[in-house]
Amino acid sequence: MGIHHRMSVVLLFMLTLSFFISCNQQSGRSMFRAENSVEFDTISLVARHHLDGDTANPYCNIEVDFIYPVSSGKMNLDMLQQFFIRNTFGAPYDTLSPPDAVQAYIRNYIENYTADAGTYRESADEIRELNSLISGIDVSDSEHYTEDFFYSYYESISDSIVYNYHEVLSFQVKQSNNKGGAASYDSYRNYVLNLNTGRQVTENDIFNAGYDTALQRLIITSLLEQANAGSVEELEDLGFFGVREIVPNQNFLLDDKGIIYTYNKGEYSAYQLDAPQVFIPYEMIFPLLRENSVAAKLADLK
Repeated sequence: MGIHHRMSVVLLFMLTLSFFISCNQQSGRSMFRAENSVEFDTISLVARHHLDGDTANPYCNIEVDFIYPVSSGKMNLDMLQQFFIRNTFGAPYDTLSPPDAVQAYIRNYIENYTADAGTYRESADEIRELNSLISGIDVSDSEHYTEDFFYSYYESISDSIVYNYHEVLSFQVKQSNNKGGAASYDSYRNYVLNLNTGRQVTENDIFNAGYDTALQRLIITSLLEQANAGSVEELEDLGFFGVREIVPNQNFLLDDKGIIYTYNKGEYSAYQLDAPQVFIPYEMIFPLLRENSVAAKLADLK
């Protein structure tokens, strides 16, 4: 091959590459390697344990749906799995593999339930024995009667991937508990990972100093809009409280549209209400964002 022909091939390759890159950038968002090279698998388990092994007795029931990373092209996989396990099940489990962590968490849940039932039985026996020593007490009346049975417990725990692009990984853990009452308590925990650094993203990482006051106003505005309320007083009539003092609570997610804060039941709203999910678009918070932070880079994608 002659030198002029080789130069023509190289020039053609460079022109083709330039055309490919420019086509990917025309829309304002390059999709070249936009999706993170992280793959996931899921462990789903349901376990039920009856006291004393008798199906006629109360029981505890636990459901686990754990989505966890099985490969990672950027962040160390062991560290990534450890982060998911620690923030889903707790620090005591983060040295275990995902399947072992799930099994250990379920086993510990059953052991705690059995221990609670044993404590209740001991207390009930002591109360009955004490009442029997006091003359004139009818232990069968409603005031002094002590139930023999214990309550059934229920728990479900799961996580979901909210955003997995541009070196940002956002996921949410949902946990629901019921220990014999009429209602369950649901909680949401949000996490954002910077896959370039391997660190969890915090508010201080993405916001300039003094962001609290400005963000507080935006959170209140978002709550008013979502509840279709005209004033803070109307929000309070709906079951919210302390709204004027609401602050960013570090419990946030990031995606390519904005930031999402979750306020769990009891933070600023009654337990009867669903946990508020407060969305604020990037165009509203752009002046508050640190330059070159992951949030600023996501905002620039638009």
